[in-house]
Amino acid sequence: MAKYVCIVCGWEYDEAEGYADGGYDPGTKWEKLVEDGFVCPLCGVDTDSFEPA
Repeated sequence: MAKYVCIVCGWEYDEAEGYADGGYDPGTKWEKLVEDGFVCPLCGVDTDSFEPA
């Protein structure tokens, strides 16, 4: 499982943990968030502003 971090504010998405507040269960791959048009819950940037942690 991978982790991705927002380069603007530092918020981190961990595939192993998911993001319950956003509706993503543990084990949800990053690609699913990209497909869904996910934005950072802290600063609002899109997935292009994330990099592998």
